[in-house]
Amino acid sequence: MNVLWTKQTATVGDIVEALPAEPALAYSTVLTTLRILETKGVVRHRKQGRAFVYEPVVAREAAVTGAVRHLLTRFFDGSPELLVASLLKNEKLGSKELAQLKRLIADYE
Repeated sequence: MNVLWTKQTATVGDIVEALPAEPALAYSTVLTTLRILETKGVVRHRKQGRAFVYEPVVAREAAVTGAVRHLLTRFFDGSPELLVASLLKNEKLGSKELAQLKRLIADYE
């Protein structure tokens, strides 16, 4: 999805080429993923010559919001506090990141 959000439109080959070399993903894996995303209404395609050109249907911000809501509901009983506590406990945050989080919290207070 990041490739599609950045490029706006791309073929399967374009996406494979834009993905990191490690771990390498096969063309068929990317195609299968795009088909699943299309079934879910997240992307759509149009035929251009012999290739299918894919484009995002859902904006990045909407997808992020939905994913965070799902994560909160599924793993943290709907509690943002539990999510943040888990991140602080399990991720190695540097002083710059912690300072930024503090600023963000202060801005929302």
